Amino acid sequence: MLQLHYYPSNASITPHILLEEMGLPFELKLVDRTNNAHKTPEYLKLNPNGLIPVLVDGDLVLYETAAICMHLTDMHPEMGLAPAVGTHERAQFYKWLMWLTNTLQPTIIMYFYTDRYTTSTDAAVIAQIKAKTQERIGAMLKQLDDHLAANDGPWMMGEKFSVLDIYTFMLGRWTRVFEGAPPATQAAKTWPHLGPFMHRMLARPAVQRVVATEALKDPII
Repeated sequence: MLQLHYYPSNASITPHILLEEMGLPFELKLVDRTNNAHKTPEYLKLNPNGLIPVLVDGDLVLYETAAICMHLTDMHPEMGLAPAVGTHERAQFYKWLMWLTNTLQPTIIMYFYTDRYTTSTDAAVIAQIKAKTQERIGAMLKQLDDHLAANDGPWMMGEKFSVLDIYTFMLGRWTRVFEGAPPATQAAKTWPHLGPFMHRMLARPAVQRVVATEALKDPII
């Protein structure tokens, strides 16, 4: 049986929702970050980076959220959660997935862990970096909002629901604490097209099950 090592509201929420969407049998293994379980020798054998999630599939141990999602969709192409290999739609899918995981996600992480990106201990300097990072995230949220506005359908790939929607929901949810002058520093929930998208995602039964299992409070707000 598939085994997902997770912690509530971490990047593991994307493969957790994906597994629920796919209806595959799986086991959840809590990695308690409050006790630094992700830094223990046992966990570091699974992921030497000490990050969550990890998927165990038989003798395969896989980390990196996007890689886990691609493995699951490639193992079950009949479920249609990623376009067919070799198509233009698949190329667009790759583009957006790489953008989400390599461009938007690291910038959001910089916002929440700003002190990791400077040697300064000056609170004012850290606040300036944080504010500028939030502006950069705002520009990226606008890119998502514009894409959804131009789409011929409710999802990132148009009419077809895919892994991209789950990943976008996770990252959009992480911005729920954003405050500031609109629109550059607004949360995803406040954008005219991204906001309704977040609510469409939240209404999906698979997402509701994950919200309940992970005991998430205020999943968007």
